[in-house]
Formats: sequence, structure tokens, C-alpha cells
Amino acid sequence: MTTLIACSHGTSSPEGRAAVRALVDELRRMLPEVRVEQAFVDVEEPTVDEVVARAAADGPAVVVPLLLSTGFHTRVDIARAVRPFPQVAQAAPLGPHELLALVLASRLAEAPLPEAGMRAGDHVVLAAAGSSDPAAAADVEGVLALLREMLPVPVTVGYAAGASPRIAEAVAAARAAGAERVIAASYVLAPGHFAGLVASAGADASTAPLGPDPRVAAVVVERYRGALAALHAV
Repeated sequence: MTTLIACSHGTSSPEGRAAVRALVDELRRMLPEVRVEQAFVDVEEPTVDEVVARAAADGPAVVVPLLLSTGFHTRVDIARAVRPFPQVAQAAPLGPHELLALVLASRLAEAPLPEAGMRAGDHVVLAAAGSSDPAAAADVEGVLALLREMLPVPVTVGYAAGASPRIAEAVAAARAAGAERVIAASYVLAPGHFAGLVASAGADASTAPLGPDPRVAAVVVERYRGALAALHAV
């Protein structure tokens, strides 16, 4: 049996842990013929190194980062865990992907505002976790471009850490440019530290994280199948 190792960052937030578990459960429903294991790069256990080593002893495996962008954890932590095992492949991170942009648009439609839906004078800040890795910014820009195509209002980007502008700066810039309402679109997977930073950045409203949405699970499955096909082609 092939193993899909769903590797997330890890969080101390009970709500965040529950959201990731729900996503993994959805993967198990979508891929009943695949063994699905959880692994983490920080905070929680088991570590990705442990899970990869155990899975590799049983056959082929694919590590799918439950991470929205390229960064240290994909380039170093996950890559290091996979490298010793030729029967294990590393999939691409989840973003950018059109389905993630669609989930963001859905969350914006659900934003806690007195008047629902986008209107003239609104401005959306795509609020990402951030990384010092330039490739991470490129991934976020890819989702930004997709979201701009879907929304009738201006969309800019802000980061919680690791890159500029910070979310609060992007919110202030939108207001200075004339925005009547600024909505922060939480480009994070689950509740936790970064979701808290988005919520406290001063926007008029912030959306819920992407969460265990079936469309997010579909992206994971797509990444898994693509990496598995490449593994079998070697």
C-alpha cells in the first residue's frame, strides 16, 4: 500500500489541530486505497523524519506538505527526511492553486460584515504567513493574481512575518488610498498563531482560515497523485 504523508507545520492551538485532523480525515475518505499518515515539522509529533522512515520500510510514499508556499520547511525539513529513501517522493506545496483562490473567495463572501458581499469602496488584503524565501513570495503572488481575477475590488498582499509589507501596513495603505472597508483574507490553513496575527492587523473584518474544505483536500490529492506518477516514472 502506498502511503500519503500529510505533513503540516504543527500548532499548539486545539482548534488548529482539529482543523488539520479534519483535513486528514477527508483525505482518507477520498483515498480509501491509500494509507494516510500525519507528520509535522514543528511543535507536534510525530516528526516528518520518523514517519517517512517508518513508511519507507513498507513501500512507496509521498510527502505532501500541508503548507501553502515554498519555504524553509519544504526545502530543508521535508527534503532532508525524504532524501535517504528513493521510494519516497516530495510533492509541491499546496499553493498557488485556483481551488485555493476559490476557497478564499468563499471565505470573503462569509466575512463578518454588516453588508455582505463585495461593494465599491472595498479593498481586500491577501494576508499570508510570510517567509524570507523569495520563492514563497512568488507562490503568494500566484494566488494574488488568481484572486484578483475573481474579485471586483482591489486586492493587495500583506505578510504576518518574514516579508514586507506587513498585514497592518497593507491595511493602512489601502485606507490611505481611499478604501472604505478593508477585509483581510486569511491565507492560512488553520486557526493558530498566524491566523491570530491576521485577525489583529486592524482590518474591518478578517475571514476564517481555509480550513478542512473539500477543495483544499482536492489540492492535496492532486499534489499526491502528481508526485506519485513522477516517482513511478523514474
